[in-house]
Amino acid sequence: MFDLKKLEVWFVTGSQGLYGPQVLEQVAQHSQEIASALSLAPAIPVTVVFKPVLTNPDAIHRLCLEANATPNCVGLITWMHTFSPAKMWIAGLTALKKPLAHLHTQYNRDIPWAEIDMNFMNLNQAAHGDREYGFIVSRLRLNRKVVVGHWQDPEVQASLGAWARAACGWHDLQGARVARFGDNMREVAVTEGDKVEAQIRMGYDVYGYGVGDLVQEVQQVSDAEIDRLVAEYEAAYSMAPDLKVGGSRHASVREAARIEIGLGNFLKAGDFKAFTSSFEELHGLAQLPGLAVQRLMAAGYGFGGEGDWKTSALVRAMKVMGAGLTGGTTFMEDYTYHLDPAGNKVLGAHMLEICESIADGKPSLQVHPLGIGGKADPARLVFTARPGPALNASIMDMGNRFRMLVNVVDVVPAEQALPKLPVARALWIPQPNLKVAAAAWIYAGGAHHASYSQAVTPEMLSDFAEIAGLEFLLIDKDTRVDEFKKELRWNEMYYMLAKGL
Repeated sequence: MFDLKKLEVWFVTGSQGLYGPQVLEQVAQHSQEIASALSLAPAIPVTVVFKPVLTNPDAIHRLCLEANATPNCVGLITWMHTFSPAKMWIAGLTALKKPLAHLHTQYNRDIPWAEIDMNFMNLNQAAHGDREYGFIVSRLRLNRKVVVGHWQDPEVQASLGAWARAACGWHDLQGARVARFGDNMREVAVTEGDKVEAQIRMGYDVYGYGVGDLVQEVQQVSDAEIDRLVAEYEAAYSMAPDLKVGGSRHASVREAARIEIGLGNFLKAGDFKAFTSSFEELHGLAQLPGLAVQRLMAAGYGFGGEGDWKTSALVRAMKVMGAGLTGGTTFMEDYTYHLDPAGNKVLGAHMLEICESIADGKPSLQVHPLGIGGKADPARLVFTARPGPALNASIMDMGNRFRMLVNVVDVVPAEQALPKLPVARALWIPQPNLKVAAAAWIYAGGAHHASYSQAVTPEMLSDFAEIAGLEFLLIDKDTRVDEFKKELRWNEMYYMLAKGL
């Protein structure tokens, strides 16, 4: 779906001409070896490209401009092998528009106790060279990720990999188009927001369309196209006999296929990466797009229900971040609670639109009444999410900034069957527990919609928030409500003051 190896992170090493050509040749050899090893590391999904060692301001500035202008470059990993006077970096870093990581490492892992001499000391100066560089990045108040440790350390490679995935998600959103069919659900607050500020801050653009624009595309779908897609349904999913070709309720499945093809054609023609719908905006559609949304999400599109464009874009970014990893990503909602004192749990679902990438086993294609929206019975995939670690992430417009809120959860099997619940669902225990997690989420103004993932990690989302300049809040096993409330108050003060700087 997303081949992240086609994207590049440039490995940029700083030094200075003072050391002479022999030392600089060694610096370049070491840097090439490190870049090659990182590129081959399983934890790093992109191609790491060695760039010539930088020793003067003009070279640094040219490289940063080149990175800005290179479409498949998603970011820079910087490292000061020797001392690199940091005033050299001001012009380049000021011009840089790509995500930045600082690898604080050294070529050798251990001190060569018996052989170490002044030649070795002059060559291997990252311990203080990176501090000089780190000062200027902080002085310029640039967002970046700092990773400390030996470049062969799996933890170091994993941390760089998380940042690279966040950079890929960020890269994918730059210039991305989100199609919004109709408006958001009437009188709902959290799905609203400043689309202009979102484009400035996160790079994507939201386009509004009347449902009639989609209906025109749906009406152009041919019977032959529907036949081919229905055959694909029957091969991929469990289906009751009356839903298959010739069955009494087959027409509902054909209508779902018609909507999927029309919606897919609309998104492809407009080069969209994400979209929204609303059950209050269905004029001209026979049924609420359920199956169509589920399958288009599985194909890589982001989605948000009820006009929720922020979650739609986040789902897309997280699908890119999680490319190639075990587990899926989907639009999600906390729907109802299990408040048994022996163990509180959350049943997550939505009316119809949960991506099959999180399914535990083969989904069942079913048709049932919806009970809302006033339309014909819609088709949908019904399944249960696979157990294991996961998270819910949401972005809210807080007026003076965007806030990203993440809760780590543990998905568990249902205690009993759910024979009368015809929707896709996940049952989870929030960390540290439901009482603390829900209270913290509500104190933070967390949305009722989220992007749920069993592939993306909190570290990736923290890195994404750092790149985008978003406030980031994490609810996990260590969260305490009293401390979380303090963090909220401190953050409020910070963002008020930061607006005036």
